[in-house]
Amino acid sequence: KEVADLVLKDDAFTSIVVAIKQGRGILENIRYFVIYLLSCNLSEILLVASAFFTNLPIPLLPLQILFINMVTDVFPAFALGTCRESESVMQQPPRKKGAPIITREGWKSIVVYALFITLASIGALLYASLYLELDAVLANNFAFYTLILAQLWQVFNLTDINQSFFNNIITRNKYIWSALVLSIGIVVGAYFIPVLKEVLSLGNFSWEFIGLVFGFSLIPVLFIQILKRLRWVE
Repeated sequence: KEVADLVLKDDAFTSIVVAIKQGRGILENIRYFVIYLLSCNLSEILLVASAFFTNLPIPLLPLQILFINMVTDVFPAFALGTCRESESVMQQPPRKKGAPIITREGWKSIVVYALFITLASIGALLYASLYLELDAVLANNFAFYTLILAQLWQVFNLTDINQSFFNNIITRNKYIWSALVLSIGIVVGAYFIPVLKEVLSLGNFSWEFIGLVFGFSLIPVLFIQILKRLRWVE
């Protein structure tokens, strides 16, 4: 037992298959967790850096970044760790010993995901400041809420390209939906709690504002799903 790679506790050799399947499922969940967190955090860095070097209005304030990391990162990321293994997990070739958790294709996907989230947020910022001619506070809020929702919808981009977008291990995971509802509830609550609203520098906005933010936040999902179907990203 001390030197064995695998120990059977019963006489059923099918236990080996179950063990391999569960092990691959755990590895998948770790990859989902890491890719989600890195792509979301990279998008924040790219957004702030882009605004700084192009002299755009400030898209994120320090406390807003902290709030985003607490809300959009924590709950959905933990929920991704509860996904069951995909149906095709046993059709995958064996993973080489010592192979990294995030492959080169995985890193490529992280960068692409982050770029589209960033572009959607910058687009929202430009639309708010140039087209709608909103003041600096509301333009900031426009980008802030767009980034939050785009990061929350990011969980749906982590599905296997061989699975349906609407019916897969992520959409069937009740913890994912619970995490999204909880995160959105916290965001809405922050708007209606005077202290948090002041701390996060949130202004007053209309239903039209919410609809536009929602539309901009869906842009990354649309384009990333197209790229996934073309098999340009994982």
